[in-house]
Amino acid sequence: MIGLLLEYIGVALLSLGAVASLIGAIGMHRFRNFYLRLHAATVSTIWGGVYPIVGASLLAITMPELGVYRWFMAGAGFVTAFIVLILAPAGSHALARAVHRSGISRVEPCIHDALNEDMCVKG
Repeated sequence: MIGLLLEYIGVALLSLGAVASLIGAIGMHRFRNFYLRLHAATVSTIWGGVYPIVGASLLAITMPELGVYRWFMAGAGFVTAFIVLILAPAGSHALARAVHRSGISRVEPCIHDALNEDMCVKG
């Protein structure tokens, strides 16, 4: 009974991850500037990466043909998902901050920029 529930949750997470990756790819294509595209990439990394890893880990638990190694596979998947969940927002923040400080990608018109007043277009 619990194995069947874990299978359904695992398949649902895999499907949700596939849909999130598709939505993130559409966002990368449709959004107009670097910061919005970075947001789409981060969302697709977390939703499209973490959810399928957790779903595959849950499916690994339900596979008796893996023997005792199913617990190693599930544990490695959960640890990997946790690491991606922690590092993806930090990486996207570092990218956004570096691009903002370099002044390469400006979003026009800028109403108010507390980080750098001289880069902001007054208007």
